[in-house]
Amino acid sequence: MKNAFQELNKAFESRIRLGIMSALMVNDFVDFNALKELLELTDGNLASHTRALEQLAYIRVEKSFQGRKPNTRYAITPEGRLAFEQHIALLEQIIKGM
Repeated sequence: MKNAFQELNKAFESRIRLGIMSALMVNDFVDFNALKELLELTDGNLASHTRALEQLAYIRVEKSFQGRKPNTRYAITPEGRLAFEQHIALLEQIIKGM
């Protein structure tokens, strides 16, 4: 079991990143405020975690304006979907093996 734990993707160790990725797995896009509310986070906390996932190319960010209001929304990338699916499959394997 030790090897399986070592194979877990460190990018998803945080419950916040798990939450972000989970929301994006089932939605084409999720905007900043919706994620913030869903995960009960501060602006800064959400921004730092989304930035980390973006740097890994697991999510992509789209910034636009709705009228005069800025709107930031996120989508999962194919690389992010694959990495998250592999992470979840490994977690399931660990649970079944215990």
